[in-house]
Amino acid sequence: MKLTHSFPSPAPAEEVWEALLDPERVAPCLPGATLTSVDGKTFSGEVKVKLGPVQLLYRGSGEFVEVDPVLRRAVMKAAGKDTRGNGTASALVTFQVGDEVVVETDLAITGRPAQLGRGLISEVSGKLVGQFAECLASTLRSVDPDEVAQQQHLRVVPDEPIDLIDTAGVPVLKRVLPIAAAALAVVLFVVVRRRRQR
Repeated sequence: MKLTHSFPSPAPAEEVWEALLDPERVAPCLPGATLTSVDGKTFSGEVKVKLGPVQLLYRGSGEFVEVDPVLRRAVMKAAGKDTRGNGTASALVTFQVGDEVVVETDLAITGRPAQLGRGLISEVSGKLVGQFAECLASTLRSVDPDEVAQQQHLRVVPDEPIDLIDTAGVPVLKRVLPIAAAALAVVLFVVVRRRRQR
């Protein structure tokens, strides 16, 4: 599944570029993510995902496989597995920084989140990218050393899970309500029919 998103650079391109190459700096801006270790171009962490009453915890690792400072373009490969064996997720993420930050993701998922379908996953990921962009802008505006230290400290604090249903909001309701209405109609039909047969 290929997804493309973009957002205006919240600071000079070079500053944004350097921030995006620093997992410790941007990890607090990734909803549901907790960074656990960094070693050069590789890193590891976990992501919590909530899907209705079900909560999943993905643990995995990633690395920068390409970094082009001239074009300000980088390719990152990441993969994780749900700790309960309910699915896997892997992504090849390419981002390029200019007046805009363009993010292209080649995503592969299995398990419960895959049941959401491409349309809903695209909607959710778009909103998550928007949240990330807002947080990144706030982080880059920060000039207070104590505030920066506090933001970086957040990377070792378990984050709240990404609530996919809550994040999607109205689009989910548009999909769920017709199904719920149809199910209710079937139930009412069965109840009325049973009463008539008595």
